[in-house]
Amino acid sequence: MLIDKSQLKIFVLRLADDALVIAHRLSEWCSHGPSLEEDLALTNVALDYMGRARMFYGYAAEIAGDGSTEDTYAYDRDCRDFTNLLIHELPRGDFAFTMARQYLVDEFNLAYMELLQQSKDPTLAAIATKANKEGLYHLRRSRKWLLRLGDGTAESHNRLQQAMEDIWGYTTELFEMDELEQAIVEAGIGVNAIHLHPQWKQRVTATLTEATITVPSSDWAVTGGRKGIHTEALGHILSDMQFLQRAYPGQQW
Repeated sequence: MLIDKSQLKIFVLRLADDALVIAHRLSEWCSHGPSLEEDLALTNVALDYMGRARMFYGYAAEIAGDGSTEDTYAYDRDCRDFTNLLIHELPRGDFAFTMARQYLVDEFNLAYMELLQQSKDPTLAAIATKANKEGLYHLRRSRKWLLRLGDGTAESHNRLQQAMEDIWGYTTELFEMDELEQAIVEAGIGVNAIHLHPQWKQRVTATLTEATITVPSSDWAVTGGRKGIHTEALGHILSDMQFLQRAYPGQQW
């Protein structure tokens, strides 16, 4: 099945938006981490995601061929134009919340990028290869923190359990596939996220069990990110991130 450039651009922007928004959330821990070592670690993970976002945005601009740049997509679009999954934009929360979200996202991203390396699109395959190498590190450290928090003190256990309860309904969106993504998969370019769910659930369940955390019930779900329907949290992110560019349009640093 053939796809046109506009379809490919939308798909690439989705991946870029996911990476940019989670990078911003992680960057909020800079100078606020529970220890100096963890402060640096979280900042480095944020930089990895920022680098990934830049590669995807740069490729989207190349596909568009209209003079746009990575800055155009990051700074000149409003909330409804962003297509990131909602789990990435949720407020930072406490450290347990951050690590709970990061672990769930890391398990998904590593599996996703492993398959995206097989894409018929050489640029996407190359980005996925780099992201996959980083993802191995990301998952290793977020999983260790889950075990440490879950099987630690009563307070750390309770905070992690509550975080999982608060986040769980947002994980459904990770595995949704609309018509665009189905077409991208049929063209041999994308990844069928639906097929990733059984392994993801198995791995997450095993980790949570080892961490003495109860797997939350799947009795609620929130979606809409891919359609540009977001929580109010994204607006707050963009008001901070885009302020300088909107105050001084066209400036370069």
